[in-house]
Amino acid sequence: MATTIINPAPSNNSSNNNGMGFLIGAIVLIVFAVLFFVYALPYIRGLSGSGGIQVNVPKSINVNVQQTK
Repeated sequence: MATTIINPAPSNNSSNNNGMGFLIGAIVLIVFAVLFFVYALPYIRGLSGSGGIQVNVPKSINVNVQQTK
């Protein structure tokens, strides 16, 4: 009785980037998250209808300054 051993051919996959695509993807994801929190989140909060800051200014202001000599 003869035994047949089949060895698969070695892989010719030459992409030895050692996870470089994952690292770049993670960095891009972090950059987009920071940009979202810096620009988009305040813009979305501004659209909620809070009206912003209200400043009350009096109708007349006395600007007469008398200096002593």
